[in-house]
This record gives sequence, C-alpha cells and structure tokens, in this order.
Amino acid sequence: MGYVIGIDLGTSAVKALLVDQEGAVRGEASRAYPLFHEHTGWSEQKPDDWVEATIEALKELSEASGINPTEIEGISFSGQMHGLVLLNSEGNPVRNAILWNDTRTTAQCREIERTLGDKLLGITRNPALEGFTLPKILWVRQHEPQAFEQAELFLLPKDYVRFCLTGKLHMDYSDAAGTLLLDVANKHWSAEALQAFGLPASFCPALVDSHAQVGTLLPAVAERLGLPASVKVFAGGADNACGAIGSGILSEGLTLSSIGTSGVILNYENDKNADFAGKVHFFNHGKENAFYAMGVTLAAGYSLSWFKNTFAAGESFDQLLDGVGEVKPGAGGLLFTPYLVGERTPHADANIRASFIGVDGSHRRIDFARAVMEGITFSLNESVDLFRKAGKKVETIISIGGGAQNPAWLQMQADIFNATVVALENEQGPGLGAAMLAAYGCGWFANLDACAEQFVKRGASYAPNAEAVETYAGLFRLYQQVYEQTKGLNEALAAYRK
Repeated sequence: MGYVIGIDLGTSAVKALLVDQEGAVRGEASRAYPLFHEHTGWSEQKPDDWVEATIEALKELSEASGINPTEIEGISFSGQMHGLVLLNSEGNPVRNAILWNDTRTTAQCREIERTLGDKLLGITRNPALEGFTLPKILWVRQHEPQAFEQAELFLLPKDYVRFCLTGKLHMDYSDAAGTLLLDVANKHWSAEALQAFGLPASFCPALVDSHAQVGTLLPAVAERLGLPASVKVFAGGADNACGAIGSGILSEGLTLSSIGTSGVILNYENDKNADFAGKVHFFNHGKENAFYAMGVTLAAGYSLSWFKNTFAAGESFDQLLDGVGEVKPGAGGLLFTPYLVGERTPHADANIRASFIGVDGSHRRIDFARAVMEGITFSLNESVDLFRKAGKKVETIISIGGGAQNPAWLQMQADIFNATVVALENEQGPGLGAAMLAAYGCGWFANLDACAEQFVKRGASYAPNAEAVETYAGLFRLYQQVYEQTKGLNEALAAYRK
C-alpha cells in the first residue's frame, strides 16, 4: 500500500500526518517552536525553527509508523498564511519571519491604500490589512533598510520549509493570494502592484498549483529522514484552503464553519469575478481554477475560553456547558458580541470590544454561556449573511473545530445559519487537506473531488428548527445593531485600557 504525508505548519507547532490510500491516518507527529514578541504588536519566528521541527516530526513519523519508508510516495504542505520570509542571494533568511498576527504595519496599509486606490480591490480582491504580506515588506524596507538591501526574494512560511527540503523555490496560488501582490482572478503576480511599490518581478517566486510536484527530497535531507530521495514533494496550500479541502469544501453550495481560537466561514466559489467589495476575503482555492470567500471572527473559541477561565476556572468545558442545550434560544434576552480583541468581518475594527446586552437578575451562569455561544455564531453569521446577499448559495455547512464538539452548538449553528450543519467523523483539518493534495498529485485520484469521496467521512447532520430559525432571525437583527451602538463608547474607553 502507498502512503502520503500531510504537513501542517501552524503558528505554534508543526503537525505531520501519515495517510494511507483509504484515507486513514496511520501515524502523526508534532513539534512546537517558539514565538517571539519583542515589542507590543510584534509576532515573529525563526524560519529555521520551522525546518528543524518539520524534519524532526517527519523523522519520528517514518521511524515509528511501522511501515516500509519506501512505500511513502509523496509529501505536501499546509501553512500559516501571510508570514514574510526574506531570502538573500544564498537562500538564507535575512531576518526573522514576520507572522500573520503581527500588527505593526498600520502605516504601511494606509500607504498601500493611497498608492493603489480603487485598483487595490480590483487586483488583489482584498483590503490592505496588517496581517497580509506586502505591508510587512514595506515595513522592512522602511525600518530595516540594511536587511532589505540583502533581500533577493520573498517566500511564505511553508514555502521556505519546502525549499529547505527540496532546494526548489515556488509558491502556490492559494497562499500567494494573501500577499496583496497577486492578481487573484488572473493567477499571476501583478506587474502593476509590483511597479507601484518599486519591487522587481524577480522578488517573487514562480507560481504553481497546489497539487503540482515541485521537486523531490534533497539527498542529505532524505538520508536524515530515513526516506528515499525519490519521494515526490508537492506545493501544498494555505491553511484555510487546505482546511477546506480536508473538509470536502470542493463544490458550489458547500460552506465551512471552523471554530477554533478564531472563527472562519469559508464559502466555495467558481466565479473568479465574484465581488464582495472587500467585505470578506477572496482567495484562490487549493483546487485548481477555484476560489473561496472567507469571513473571520477574531475571538470565536477564544471568547468561550475567556468566559470559562474567568467565571469557571478549574472546570472543564463539559461542566461549564452542562445543560446549555436546555436553555431556550436567546438565552432569556441576553446578547453577547465576541469583540474581545476587536473584530474582522464585517467590521475591521481594532478598538471595538465585547458586550453583554440585556443582563438582568434572572440570568444564570448557563444563560451567559449560551449567550457567548450564540454571540460567536451570530458573528459568523455576519459572513453567511454577506454571502447570501451577494447571491451565493449556503445550503450545507461543514462544521469543524470546537463548535463541532458539542451537539447543542451544532444545532445552534443550524438554526442561526438556517442551513443543514454536518460534523465530520475523521476531522483532521488542514493536515488532511495537505495529504489529499499529495494523494491527488501522486495520481491516486483523477481529481480532488474523487479524493474527498474516499478521505472525508461525514458524521451527524443537524437540520434547522423552524421555530428557532425565526427566533434567531429577530435576535440577529438586534445583534447587528450592537456594533454601531457601542463603537463610540469603545473608542472613548480605549484611553482607559491598560
């Protein structure tokens, strides 16, 4: 039997999955690496830490799986998006990588808006936000000119790891879409954007599809891993694109609800000209010639974790949420907005903060817990609402992450989204999507859709309850008013935050 490996390069750790031709995970290994916050708002990592962690995880996987290493046919990647790796002429990083969650680049975002104006959304399909890559490039050029002078080319995190394993320089479309330098609809680096900021075309790596083979293992790397040098290495994709692949979001009408620390609503798109006016992200998919629109809630699962740690320290989530399904929709007239760290969709606002609205003396802790879960889901529904207003179908939603671990929350999603919500039996996230790209690239399947039929196993399904749908529709309209009603208050309160 053949095997493939999917590598998910996350912000805190790398995770490698060994997957067989039936789609079963036959082994996994992970390694953590440090995160550096030298100044407020800064978030950096050492690129070579990723490489060493990945090699160690792969070595453990090949040694402990109990299979013949010669049966491992391919490796592919999922990676944290947007992080900037600048390489010199010898292929070495000139400084630490600046990550997706680094917020130092507000001035550079305004520069991008002034320089490109209306052309920004026309080319990149996304607004200038601190998380993207181009603002980081401009920041280094302005504040660290000596480092920038050494830089010959930029890569994203997973692309640097793959380069160190293969010696080949590439970037896939799904990850390139988050740089603000890609013409997303036409799938090429934007000459207009590069020229506007004085960047040569040679500063960008060659672009490939996510399932494209970009090389094989370097002999020295293969020897260290205990794998044959003939193992095929594929480009891989951005973590959200790979998460969509690993959840089977590969056709119209399918949407992903992912509730982790942050939350994502991701809708499959065939139309490269779909226009959301920058209110949601619009990126290339890991499936060739496909796209996805995506909205983000910054503090999704984090809101529930905050509530537990603050008001139920020492209790498990099961204890905290015991009986939450018995609380009626609306939590007795209590609304929560999950703006603990600001918000992204549809309000890109760093100053807005969370609120409980409607508190009275009859409310119990379980009502507050229910309100937090509803508020997170209302925030995600902002993106669903935007998709539907743009004429998109949202019929079946695959739910993964923390929101898929609680039956009451799955039903709540079905009722608030007014769509069928489905959990997965074998949820493995972006790592499985990366493995699927390798399986497709190795020729195991004619396309990713056929791979998903074999690899992605659907579990329980939740249909919307008509009475709850009506209740939540009214509450959602109230929820949408809270942002504007509290925006000014939170701007004034910002001066009092420590």
